[in-house]
Amino acid sequence: MNRRDFLRLSSFAAAGLTAACDADMQNAAQPSIPTPWDPARWQKHGIVLEPTEPWESTAVQNFTARAEPLEGDRWRLWYSACGDRRNFNIALAEGVPGEPMTKTPAVLTPGESPETDFAIGNLPAHWRPVQPVHIRLPSGRHRLYFWAHGPHVLRYLAAESDDGRRYRVLDPLRPVLYHPVDRAAFGVPSPDGVQLRKQPDPNRPADEPPATQRLISNDATNIYQLPDGSFEMYSVALVPVPKDHPAYVPEDNAPGLIRVIDRYTSADGLHFETRRRVIVPDAADPPDQQFYYLAVTHTPKGRIGMLGHYRCRAQTMDLEWCYSPDGIQWNRPKRSPWLPRGNPPAPDCYGIYANSQLVHHKNEWRLFYTATNATHNAKKTAGPPRQTVMHATATSPSTWA
Repeated sequence: MNRRDFLRLSSFAAAGLTAACDADMQNAAQPSIPTPWDPARWQKHGIVLEPTEPWESTAVQNFTARAEPLEGDRWRLWYSACGDRRNFNIALAEGVPGEPMTKTPAVLTPGESPETDFAIGNLPAHWRPVQPVHIRLPSGRHRLYFWAHGPHVLRYLAAESDDGRRYRVLDPLRPVLYHPVDRAAFGVPSPDGVQLRKQPDPNRPADEPPATQRLISNDATNIYQLPDGSFEMYSVALVPVPKDHPAYVPEDNAPGLIRVIDRYTSADGLHFETRRRVIVPDAADPPDQQFYYLAVTHTPKGRIGMLGHYRCRAQTMDLEWCYSPDGIQWNRPKRSPWLPRGNPPAPDCYGIYANSQLVHHKNEWRLFYTATNATHNAKKTAGPPRQTVMHATATSPSTWA
């Protein structure tokens, strides 16, 4: 039995993946699909953010977060302090990349946001935010999405602000997405049948509804507002496979679960009614290929994707270039690293995790990315484990070759 036949007969194929794979293979053969610039055109500029403050603990990341140009050569970088799970937080760094930057952590409160430089209110006690996505709405208001970690809680929340500094969570009990370990997802299987606990959580508040099945997802999420005012969101679905499946990798932190990319759409960015699978491994991929995230840059010619190319056996994370004319049909013409990882002991020798999108600024494409010198399961490191934010640029009028 070849691998394609095995996929058709396995639970992986039962989730509807084979049809999507076949469509992707057909699209990849179309001659009109563009190709990216040569990876050699990237120039790395080293670390721009690393833990320097007690509240950052031992690790920082800008995974899924925005980088926003300010006046002159200054930038605002949204990022997460994520070394200590008990003290996760999101923060702002402002300044010139490569020089010391001013860091401002969010003040978290279950009440109203205080008068300060950056605060998030209406966030229940002991809930800790990470992976922020900031969007400026057409109304002028600011919206902030993030994953909240708390006791029996892991969910994607939305908060809004008039001034871009003092945010209020809209409804902590009715999130945008749920992770399978969230208390509201207990007793509710995901669309692919992932159910970590079959019985409802007895400690779930009476006024908190159970999770909506289509909104159960993994926690690598990017969200964008489109020109017509609607929203698209790319998040990672978990698909179960049996132990005798070629994709089963026991050394992974989630053995028996395959990561694939789903696209959601919404009129208001708060209630996502549609969900569609858009990127999955196919017969041209190695058996251990998974997709950890999808970050999207919108251009007049279509969407450029930075795809989390996760080789599960090696536990390495690369950034793969992909393309879509519509956000639904994604094409992967190279299937190889676009921004190469460094050689050990470089800070990015084991993993590159893209931020939310590329930024074209002063005739250069800018990428601020999370770098790690450890494998995903942290069993191999090149020196003491580090997680930092690095900066790379490429001079080009477009993202095409």
